[in-house]
Amino acid sequence: MPLENAVVLPVDPAQSFALFTRPEGLRRWMAITARIEPYDAGVYRWTVTPGHTAVGAVVEADPGQRLVLSWGWEGYGDPAPGESTVTVTLAPAPDGTEIRLVHEGLTEQQAARHAEGWSHYLDRLVAAALQGDAGPDEWAAVPDPLDELSCAEATLAVVQHVLRALEPADLARQTPCSQYDVVQLADHLMRSLTIIGSAAGAQLAPRDLDAPLETQVADAGQAVLEAWRRRGVDGTVELNANQVPAAVPVGILCLELLVHAWDFAFATDRRVVVSDTVTEYVLTVAGKVITPAARNSAGFAAPVAVGAFAPVLDRLIAFTGRRPVHPTGLTSPIRADPGS
Repeated sequence: MPLENAVVLPVDPAQSFALFTRPEGLRRWMAITARIEPYDAGVYRWTVTPGHTAVGAVVEADPGQRLVLSWGWEGYGDPAPGESTVTVTLAPAPDGTEIRLVHEGLTEQQAARHAEGWSHYLDRLVAAALQGDAGPDEWAAVPDPLDELSCAEATLAVVQHVLRALEPADLARQTPCSQYDVVQLADHLMRSLTIIGSAAGAQLAPRDLDAPLETQVADAGQAVLEAWRRRGVDGTVELNANQVPAAVPVGILCLELLVHAWDFAFATDRRVVVSDTVTEYVLTVAGKVITPAARNSAGFAAPVAVGAFAPVLDRLIAFTGRRPVHPTGLTSPIRADPGS
């Protein structure tokens, strides 16, 4: 059963095509992480929401005019990879570019679900074309199911959103980590991604230091999470010369991504947009990871006292030894749940 949608973007066909075929474009409206080879017989893999990844082949790519993808979902497969086809046709319009999307090969039930999904994401596509970024995706805010891997994908989306907003003047700003400015903290986060990825056999591409920090973290995060998705979290792995349960490094990754998202945001007066559900999960992980012994060896300060009814993100930040108060004296104005 085919479904069809159409929208008009206020940009030209080349810019519109890039929003479908460049990872940095896709991250602005549809994907947490994205890989695509935008040529005939290429492949793509888009993590749309945590735990839900579209994969397939590029059947046809005619820049600025047409993109045809075989479409399916990794893992649960409804439809399975290759069982349906998405055709995106671009045409000049008086106000920009008309995008006509046709999704074929779906059952009636699949078509109903995908109609809702494409409506949501095409609205976000228009917003990205208008504003440069559609903002955090509420559909990605509360993973279902919520586990170590889906939490890592959700928190990667959080830190990417913060980094995407940075300007050149922000890079030298001091973060709450006294030894790091913004660039140095990004270096630290990239080292953590490399170490945690290596525990699952991830092969990270050489780092492009000239790329925006959001691109650097997104590319590394994608490689790391793809490796962990292939491996899973059963059994044990080697981390820093120790054998640990495989779930431990992924939990540490969730903690690093969310806490450092807060650090970047605090340093640059940006907002962290994260659901309480994900933050509660990370706080539970933090309680297991930041033990008294680990607090001393890893350089965490003592927990900062906050009220029992403080927002959960403030409680997480305080547990790591940071003060969840902005220098202006306000309780952190950079915490928000989707829609607030």
